[in-house]
Amino acid sequence: MASRSDFALSVPSELESVLRLRTVDYFITRRPWLDLYGINVRPVAPFGSASRKPYVESALIHQCLPDELLFEVFARMTPYDLGKASCVCRKWRYTIRNPVFWRIACLKAWQVSGVVENYRILQSKYDGSWRKMWLSRPRLRTDGIYVSRNTYIRAGVAEWKVTNPVHLVCYFRYMRFFPSGRFLYKNSSQKIKDVVKFMNFRSSKVDAVFGGHYTLSDDKVEAAVLYPGMRPTVLRIRLRVRGTTAGANNRMDLISLVTSGVNSSEASVPEEDILGVVEGWQDDETHNPDVPAVSHKRGMTPFVFVPFDQVETSVFNLPVEKMDYYVPG
Repeated sequence: MASRSDFALSVPSELESVLRLRTVDYFITRRPWLDLYGINVRPVAPFGSASRKPYVESALIHQCLPDELLFEVFARMTPYDLGKASCVCRKWRYTIRNPVFWRIACLKAWQVSGVVENYRILQSKYDGSWRKMWLSRPRLRTDGIYVSRNTYIRAGVAEWKVTNPVHLVCYFRYMRFFPSGRFLYKNSSQKIKDVVKFMNFRSSKVDAVFGGHYTLSDDKVEAAVLYPGMRPTVLRIRLRVRGTTAGANNRMDLISLVTSGVNSSEASVPEEDILGVVEGWQDDETHNPDVPAVSHKRGMTPFVFVPFDQVETSVFNLPVEKMDYYVPG
């Protein structure tokens, strides 16, 4: 579960006052249909029973847990867990509709855009509804890893003159995004259950995990990562976010992937600032004659999102010959 400190975002005072008014209005607005819950709708004994006296038996959790504590529990849950909790009962569903929960989720998901810009988009496109904004606006998910499976054919050693053996090589591209605008990138032939332990900022370059910076504009993602070394190379990635269902955001189409050389001064910038260096470059532009720009177009497959709680059971852990039946192209 996330702590309250994870959502500590600075909000301008004028926007905070508007939010407070809306929150108060949410709590004090009279909603008569809620009075039916456990008060006016009272189950009775079956017809013909000795006792026809109405009775009320509310859920045990409602008897033991005050509404204030229930609110605090929901405030510490992820938006995806809130969606599951809203299916428990009508009371939880109504409580989770509180715009405070969805405001926290939205401001964290799009914190790179800034609070003022998020409020402007909220009013202009989503009718002031944080929940509608969360469900409809494209975003990058941060509760798991995006995975792209790639294959290519490599010629083998011809031991017999009558045969030309080939090898099917399979490797994966892994990307993990963070709300701050940073991301981690790794190329590996390892399965996802073995790679997920390295996808954090504590991992060293020995683990072949490289950090970069990204920006999100509508459904388009611009990202760049720097490979240091004797011949430093920058990887420029353009992606498009989509989902198999509304609000899923569980697919990313790879629009382009270009590797280019950089000079010594550009290679010395921090890894999270490399996008600002190369975002204006042309696709065929390189600043190191020893490392020409190369556009990689063959074998590009979409990125599929895998939540952390599904890593161990993901189809990306299957052998290559079985994976072809499950992984979408």
